[in-house]
Amino acid sequence: MRIESKSSVIEESSDATLVISSLGGDKLAFETIVVRYQRLLCSLAYSSIGSVNESEDLVQETFVEAWKKLSKLQEPEKLKAWLCGILRFKISHHHRKQARQPTQHVDETAESNVLEPSDITTGDKTTEEIAMRDQERALLWQTLKDLPETYRETLILYYREHRSVAHVANELDLSEDTVKQRLSRGRKLLQAKMMKFVEDALERSSPGHVFTAGVMASLVTLAPPTKAAGYGVTAAKLGTTFKLATIVTFLATASGFISCFFGLRASLDKSRTDRERKAVVKETIIFVAVAIAFVAGLLGFRYLALAFPASSRSFLVLSQIIVFSFVASYLILLFKSFRKMAELRVAERARKPEAFASPGDQPNAKGREYKSRYSLLGFPLVHIKFAASEKGEEVAIGWIAFGEKAYGLLFAWGGFTVAPISVGVFSVGIIGIGAVGVGFAGIGCVGIGLLAMGASAIGYKAYGSLSATGWENAFSQGFSMAKEAAIGPIAYAEHINNELAISISNLSTAGQSYVAILAAMTVLVIAPVVWYAHVVRKKNRGL
Repeated sequence: MRIESKSSVIEESSDATLVISSLGGDKLAFETIVVRYQRLLCSLAYSSIGSVNESEDLVQETFVEAWKKLSKLQEPEKLKAWLCGILRFKISHHHRKQARQPTQHVDETAESNVLEPSDITTGDKTTEEIAMRDQERALLWQTLKDLPETYRETLILYYREHRSVAHVANELDLSEDTVKQRLSRGRKLLQAKMMKFVEDALERSSPGHVFTAGVMASLVTLAPPTKAAGYGVTAAKLGTTFKLATIVTFLATASGFISCFFGLRASLDKSRTDRERKAVVKETIIFVAVAIAFVAGLLGFRYLALAFPASSRSFLVLSQIIVFSFVASYLILLFKSFRKMAELRVAERARKPEAFASPGDQPNAKGREYKSRYSLLGFPLVHIKFAASEKGEEVAIGWIAFGEKAYGLLFAWGGFTVAPISVGVFSVGIIGIGAVGVGFAGIGCVGIGLLAMGASAIGYKAYGSLSATGWENAFSQGFSMAKEAAIGPIAYAEHINNELAISISNLSTAGQSYVAILAAMTVLVIAPVVWYAHVVRKKNRGL
């Protein structure tokens, strides 16, 4: 009873589920794939080359190659199209080979009537039935070969699929009306006296259980597809999530470079001497270099882990060392930069006082910052610092705060920021967005929080593009490590790359969250820095 129940569940499973199970070495699942698509593939192959034996050989080769390369399938919902693509490549190769070796092909009418394994099919009956004779096959193809391919494919698949218009429409991705039209025109093109013969012959040539057994027998000596690669299939079961994750990662990187560019421009506008400008450029280069080294390190270890699976655990540990090193480096570099620039400003005021002669460059000048007239609970509604920070100068504090260091009761943007909604190089808040984002929801190049998202994510639920470390679940296109569920090419958890892991990871909800993240990054990261750089330039250049 248990075997029958399992078989029934597998037969009703989606393509994505069958592929995931096959990647885990479940050949019963792959057998279901073969049964599901063998009629379609054999019909397409026969329609192109006109030989039942050769078409079935090509389709067997197609399924064997699919088994070997299953780990490369990133979108399992497109399994049918992927199988058809492999088959059409083999058909094209077959035709090229025939063109090079025309003398090696003999008309099927000259072949003997000796039955091959593919000549025998097994239906619902217990006794085996003999397939059509070689002469019938030759005559059948002689009748069909001059039909246009669109009509020929439709006719062949229709009669092999037990005259189901709906099924043919689904297999060929056509409307039922289109299928009916092609069938009608195709029938008219066939000679009336051959019509009944063609219909019956096509039914008898349809592959059956023996064909399935032949494919599965070919897999006996083959190892299961690379299990680690199952993450791509698992994630692709929710293809929108996978694609949005890629878009979010790209936008996070792009927003980082955009912020870096405009932040650099604003810092240069605040500078008053060549030494200050050189220091700004140097500090920017250091931050960018550390970010590039971080991404390159994760990509490098990911490549090595996939190339040397026996050492993947070691590369996983090294990848996490890189992540924590990046976080620590950015925090240290940021505060060292604040201190260095403040000290340099003091030194430059003493060395070149003429560079700071304008009224706006005086320590207490009103134009150096903006504080709103209105306040709430003792804090200004808006506090924005436009000039470079001086030693002993207060940081930006308000309900909305902008500055190198900014603390907001509602929103903060800048270098180091703390606020319920915090955006910065290193940001801390309920929602933290930045190069390093820390919060209930941490989003950024490295996101840290109960819900963490980014190139690298660390949290209770972690969704990263290159690395994810979570308590409950981790989802990543690189390294994934969690207590309960992990999805990724290099994954460690109690449940890895399976249906339960998908359920625990709740990828559908994550996919919906990505849309909000896209909007948040655009509005909270890119827009403020562009506006801030524009205002800083205007105030510091007197425009």
